[in-house]
Amino acid sequence: MLDVVIVGAGPTGLWLAGELRLGGASVVVLEARLERDRNSKALTIHPRTVEVLDCRGVVEPFLAEGLRIPNGHFGGLPDRLDFAVLDTPYPFTLALPQVRTEELLEERAVGLGAVVRRGCRVTGLTEGGVVLDDGEVVGARYVVGCDGTRSTVRAAAGVDFPGTDATTWGWLGDVVLDDPPSRGFTSATGADGGLMVVPLPGGVHRIVGGDPASNRPEWPGELTLDELRAVVKAIAGTDFGMRDPRWLSRFGNATRQAAAYRAGTVLLAGDAAHMHFPTGGVGMNVGIQDAHNLGWKLAAVVTGRADEALLDTYHEERHPVGAALLTHTRAQTALMTAYTPEGQALRALLSGLIASAPDMSRELAERLSGLDVAYATGRRVSDQVLPDGGRLFERLRGGGHVRTAAGVVRPDGHLA
Repeated sequence: MLDVVIVGAGPTGLWLAGELRLGGASVVVLEARLERDRNSKALTIHPRTVEVLDCRGVVEPFLAEGLRIPNGHFGGLPDRLDFAVLDTPYPFTLALPQVRTEELLEERAVGLGAVVRRGCRVTGLTEGGVVLDDGEVVGARYVVGCDGTRSTVRAAAGVDFPGTDATTWGWLGDVVLDDPPSRGFTSATGADGGLMVVPLPGGVHRIVGGDPASNRPEWPGELTLDELRAVVKAIAGTDFGMRDPRWLSRFGNATRQAAAYRAGTVLLAGDAAHMHFPTGGVGMNVGIQDAHNLGWKLAAVVTGRADEALLDTYHEERHPVGAALLTHTRAQTALMTAYTPEGQALRALLSGLIASAPDMSRELAERLSGLDVAYATGRRVSDQVLPDGGRLFERLRGGGHVRTAAGVVRPDGHLA
């Protein structure tokens, strides 16, 4: 019998698989899709996640391939959040398509000995494992659902997923632009809506945004290139010469969180534990950080190095982070969809405050970047030179605890 079965081979499941193998646990990842989804919403890797990659020695390909963006935004406000003020060796986000992130994370997990099985659709749980749609039972001591917002694992475990349904819809298009913005990354907002344009590898740009017509609970239907062109022109005054769409999609602001991240031998992480409007591009990052918190703990339990009670700290530490994520994204959604004159006035007021209040700007940047997370046991520890001359992040690459002048640092980079 395996130590752990992970359901879902997205970024969260793949990072967790690597962490479990690093800690000595046997693990298989089951993925329903035969092939990796080439189209996915996640694009942004935030500073804390870049630190996490460094702490395991796999950051270099991400730095080499990702587009560095030295700032962020809150609710699409025009005054940007400067990441240069952050206490991190990586004061930027990386723009990298999720498909490439998954390829790199799977390479790491498989290199450490994890097994990834595709075309394996989990239909339910059984005593000591999961059941596939062909009747096969995959036995394991623990099951972790990393299978998205419609999680089969969460439903089978009987974990509630309370929250709110969609009331507004965003849209995105990955398109070729004949007349792209000269600044690369750009944004525009007004009474006709708001949008952001982000360059992607391969000569493609992502245009993402929303408009007043999308403020309704009903599904607007599939997005067409003509619709995207018209709404972008209304907001920005130009369609940037868009053509050759690679992907067109809509997404809603349904917001939910699992009532429990642990139900006995079943645990939840990533989108299976929390769903929200993807403003700020934080979802994938919080999922990877869920896995970073859970991985070393679950590995320690299954290998006998820690008592099972350690797993309770996963919910205790990460559930509040998920709740804060929902609050943060809901607040940004309210700003991004404030198309009335009153809403525009609110946006202008807050934008001015961010520009004139460095402390406010810094706090928002820390929240967006994931650097503000602190647990009851201890805060995140920034990279530092140790007394023997080594770097803390390098010393964490083995997945063990590290002693510093500030105290013992856990494998996930927080004080013990």
